[in-house]
Amino acid sequence: MNLAVVSALLGALIVVPHSSGLEWQACQGAEMECASVEVPVDWAEPDGRTISVRVARLPATGRRTGTVFSIPGGPGGSGIDDLTYYGKSFAGLRERFDVVSLEPRNATSFGILPQECFATGPWLTRPDSRREYAELGATVRRSAEACRRRDPGFFDHLDSASVARDIDAIRAALGEERLSFVATSYGGVPAVAYARLFPGRVRAMYLDGAVNHLRDPMTEASVRYRTYEAQFGRFVKWCEAAGVCEPGVGDRWRKVVAAADREPIPVKGRAVAYSGFDLQVAAMPNLVGPGPAPEYPRWRQLAQAIRQAEGGDAAGFAAYVEAGVGSLKPPSFVGMNATQCADGLRFGGYREYRAVRALGERVSPDLAGMGLWHRLGCVGWPTPATNPRAPLPEGLPPFLGAGSWTDHDDTADIVRRVPGSATVRYDGHGHGLYLTGNACVIAHANAYLKDLRLPPAGTVCHP
Repeated sequence: MNLAVVSALLGALIVVPHSSGLEWQACQGAEMECASVEVPVDWAEPDGRTISVRVARLPATGRRTGTVFSIPGGPGGSGIDDLTYYGKSFAGLRERFDVVSLEPRNATSFGILPQECFATGPWLTRPDSRREYAELGATVRRSAEACRRRDPGFFDHLDSASVARDIDAIRAALGEERLSFVATSYGGVPAVAYARLFPGRVRAMYLDGAVNHLRDPMTEASVRYRTYEAQFGRFVKWCEAAGVCEPGVGDRWRKVVAAADREPIPVKGRAVAYSGFDLQVAAMPNLVGPGPAPEYPRWRQLAQAIRQAEGGDAAGFAAYVEAGVGSLKPPSFVGMNATQCADGLRFGGYREYRAVRALGERVSPDLAGMGLWHRLGCVGWPTPATNPRAPLPEGLPPFLGAGSWTDHDDTADIVRRVPGSATVRYDGHGHGLYLTGNACVIAHANAYLKDLRLPPAGTVCHP
């Protein structure tokens, strides 16, 4: 019996323990209330060890008709932080709904695994042979095992299906028959897991820039590579038009990446060097998030780093990476991978890795390495995938999705699997459009979440 079937059976058989309700107490400011729910570490053993999951609520300000549950991204984010820092985005919903979220078991702040597990990890390489692929796997495995030894039982149950079951325990404690959802970024993975496990308990599902867990690796890579390449083209067009880059920056970028793959570029004054693969990985966050228009400070920073690398010094990349994550090169965070690898976002083996790599080199010559990076962090992972991709069941209510230039296609692919669903395309940069206060997107999402009213096909929000 495959894992997907086992997961579905467990979803049907496990009964959430009865709860008489939650004991809410004021927290995180005047409006927010917090409580906690005890859940099993391993949902296959409901009478075994338990953990306490913190829950937060922004109570309805008008006549309450239900609960909207906000699922945070990451993996590693806290929904309590989301309600704390982005609570104003929910003001319209709160006219009729309590807005509830959680600090999920895979949050960096959960406290069972040490913080270093979420803040460190190996520097990945791009293998050129089976031997190098196996060597990378050994490196990843050693790093993972160092954290897993701290608490193997907990470490082995950080998958998104376990988070989904925790959410259903909260639903039961709230006394709600069904929930409506706002799921942001990687929060789309536990949201989809919830819809698969508990389809009858979903009233509405709004996905915002959601990570897509439903596509096979080759299809996912094809979509993502085209998205990356289009975004790089936007950067080049802006950079040259603004006079920040000299003409031909795209060609020069490809040359410096190829040269760095032959001989890594040193970071002057530091004992580290950047391969072309490293340059592509380091460039990606700035490409996706250029900063406020029209200055686009992170695109300016990227342009300067490229010029510096052309001169034989990768310090421009290392400086902003270190400022962001405390490491001279982007690490593959172990705590984040404990969820992604358990969710099956990994290569099936060396042959599949080579196929995805070849696709990227053909479709996305500017960022071919970026489409490999996350899955390479699961090579050699010491535990199996416990939440592999599986189809959504029939009978779900229509979903609503929204996403920017870099998010829409992923989210649209999820929602089109549910008949009657719709999407809103934001014609601009951005990620997590609802939480970050995009008024147009919030208006469409609230119409859906309040009254189940979907926007017409082809709806677009403009900056």
